[in-house]
Amino acid sequence: MQNLASLLGRVGLAQVFLLSGAHKITGYAATAAMLASHGLPPGLLPLVIFAEVGGGLAVLFGFLTRWAAVGLCVFTLLAAFFFHANFVDPSQVINFEKNLAIAGGFLVLAAFGPGAVSLDAWWRRRRGRKKLSL
Repeated sequence: MQNLASLLGRVGLAQVFLLSGAHKITGYAATAAMLASHGLPPGLLPLVIFAEVGGGLAVLFGFLTRWAAVGLCVFTLLAAFFFHANFVDPSQVINFEKNLAIAGGFLVLAAFGPGAVSLDAWWRRRRGRKKLSL
């Protein structure tokens, strides 16, 4: 049950970032304009896309999971403060709180790892076999 829950949790966290990254790619100009409207340089957009797509894929497949989780936790907190900190608007408060919850999920993933159904676990098992054969 724990391995299935870890896998499903990673899928749930990853899909948010993979879809968001894909939308940023297909709506590149609009996303760059939105960044500029929030006082951020549009030149950050390739880094944002890399964080979302690269981090999302890393979490999905359980590759360098703890690092990806910490990176996406920081990314998610920054997004909350830059884009959802209008606490007068109830919908922005909800989005801010959702970002905090997602960041919390990434902290749990960073603390406990990706589970047995992951590239990280496969790599650990593979390395363990090589050490035994030496």
